[in-house]
Formats: sequence, structure tokens, C-alpha cells
Amino acid sequence: MLEVLKPQPPDKIIELMGLFAADPRADKLDLGVGVYKDPQGRTPIMRAVKRAEERLLKEQTTKSYVGLLGDLDFVGQMRGLILGDTVAPERVVGAQTPGGTGAVRQLLELVRLARPGATVWYSEPTWPNHPAIIAHVGLAARTYRYFDPVTCQVDGTALREDLADLAAGDVVLLHGCCHNPTGANLTLGDWADLTALIAERHAVPMIDLAYQGFGDGLAADVEGLRAMAAALPEMLIAASCSKNFGLYRDRVGAAFAVAATAETAAVTKGALAALNRVNYSFPPDHGAKVVAIILGDPELRADWEAELADMRETMLQLRERLAEALRRETNSDRFDFVAEHRGMFSRLGLSPEQVAALRAEHGIYMVGDSRINIAGLPPEGLDRFARAIVTVGG
Repeated sequence: MLEVLKPQPPDKIIELMGLFAADPRADKLDLGVGVYKDPQGRTPIMRAVKRAEERLLKEQTTKSYVGLLGDLDFVGQMRGLILGDTVAPERVVGAQTPGGTGAVRQLLELVRLARPGATVWYSEPTWPNHPAIIAHVGLAARTYRYFDPVTCQVDGTALREDLADLAAGDVVLLHGCCHNPTGANLTLGDWADLTALIAERHAVPMIDLAYQGFGDGLAADVEGLRAMAAALPEMLIAASCSKNFGLYRDRVGAAFAVAATAETAAVTKGALAALNRVNYSFPPDHGAKVVAIILGDPELRADWEAELADMRETMLQLRERLAEALRRETNSDRFDFVAEHRGMFSRLGLSPEQVAALRAEHGIYMVGDSRINIAGLPPEGLDRFARAIVTVGG
């Protein structure tokens, strides 16, 4: 049986990690992997997480299974964090998942169960796992233009032109904030236009929310999502706690479905539980319980929000300082968009040849489409990075 298997194409980011690890240069720079790093280059455990884990260690009395939908306290706390009071709770069903990736997978499985003939539309470009999972579950896919490579901003006109072809029941996959890989966010006007278009075409939005709190703030980052949820009968949301809680390896995520009625939500709840059962039965408990403790404790929540704000401000300052360094070195404003983007990533608009030259000549590692992890930049190395961009013709 196994002899018929064919080699799988390597994951580009995993491959880049291997190249970086094998590079002996002491001044090499990793801007590829999408994890937050503090100014010392570490991915820290957040203060509130440490304190919540200490409490959990003292108070937990069993390691028995949780329910098929996971920790319902966690699910409820996450629903409030994301949706606030914009949708009646009885219309929302949620399930704990193994990370945001697990949430994306389960929601696409739900789409296939409910409407196997639906087409899932995703942005060009997008996170590479989006098209991979869509294809794996057997759903049809189409892309819509999103990023203008000249301005390095959202191309709202092209986006709306492409989505005019939506059919009833199709799914529009959107990034809730901090678009990966470009860093270019939808404006509130874009969200309003998309809401009207999706309503007109009787389609369903699916929001991948991997970076809430990393853009402009916990509430600001979901303002467009909440306005859309308030206006439409249905919505799917895949949420991750990897970035905003720093729980990367603990795989903490949640899948939510907003239904038109409480009755439909109840049926959807059963469908999500059944999908969980055949995929992984019960989700891992530790990280989700930590998040539930933090969000349910006013003191821990305030400390978490303060540290998250510090992380966000660090990235915003890095963006502004990098844009300034690039303006000095290039004597132009072509990279000013870096300061306007949000989240960990920006796509710089460099060619694959320039990206390869940065790696070979300067030990600077980024994804081939010139996506960089802003949080991976050392504050004292911005001028060196900017000069390297100039030397390869950027």
C-alpha cells in the first residue's frame, strides 16, 4: 500500500526554517516564521498565562474527558470577546478546536455537510493553508483579487468586481484583521460594501480571526466583523488564541456558527459535535482552560490586555521605524505602506530574485513572496535591513 505514495511538496515556511537553522552566520535574521518575538528575540509566555496555569495546577482535580464541543466556559468567553453583544447568544453555536487551523477545518467540513456544492472564495493572496484545506475537504474554490502590488494596499474595486460572481450559498473567506500575508486590512467601508454584496448574493461569510488584538485593539480589530454579523443571518468564524495569548504549541482555537434562528443554531450545534467526534473526539483542555480563567477573572484579564497592548505597540513602533529607515535609505516613500499595515506581517513587493539575494548575500530570511514578520525585526537592526533592501534593488 504505502509504496504508491508520492513525495509531498515541502511547506515553504517549514523549508525556510530548515535553511535558516543550517545557516552558520551569526548575524542571520529570521523574518519568515509567524510567531511574535519580543525585542530580545524570544517568544515569551504571557504573565497572565503563567498565573492562570499556576491556578489551574492547584485547582484541577481530574484529567477526564471534556465534552465533544470542548470547554463551554472557554467557548462562551471567546464568543463574548469576538462578537460582544451584537448577536443574540441563542443564535450562536461554538466549539473548541485544536488551534485556529482546526477551526478552519471544522467549519469547512460543516460547509461540505450543509452545502456540498458550495464554492469557497478566498483572497489572492491568502494563508497557504486556506486553499490546501479547502481542496482536502473536497470543496470547490475560487479566488478574488485583494492586494494591489503597486500600492501594497487592498484593491477594493477589484475585490468587489470579482465577488460580483458569487452564487447563492457560496462562502466568502475573509481575514478578520491583520491580513496574512500582506498586512493590508479592509477598511470599515470595505466591510460595509462586502456586507451589502454578500447579502444581495445570499452568500455566507467565513471569517478567519487569527490576530485579534494585534492590529489596532481587541474591539477595533473586530469592528467590521461585528457590523457584518449584526446585519447578516449567517456567519462562520474561526478564531485562534495562538498569537494574542501566546499559546502556539497548546493549540487553542474555536469555531463559531451564527445561524438565522435559535432552532437552526441547535441543529448546527449537533452537527459540530458530530464532526468533532469523527475528527478528534475531544479537544485538548489545558490551553482552553487557561484562556477561560484569564477572560473570566477581571485582574488576570486586565493584565493580559495590558501585555497584549504592549506587544501591539511594539509592532506598531517597529513598523514606523522601519518605514522611516527605508525612506532614508531609498530616498523615496515607496515603503511607507509598512507603517499603515497592521499585524505581524507585511508583503514588501520584492521579486523572488531579490528575496533570494537577501538570503544569500545578507542572511535575511523571508518567504518567497517577500512577506516579512515585523515582530522578528531586531530594533537595532532596522538600518542594516533597509540597506540590504537597497543593495538588492528594492
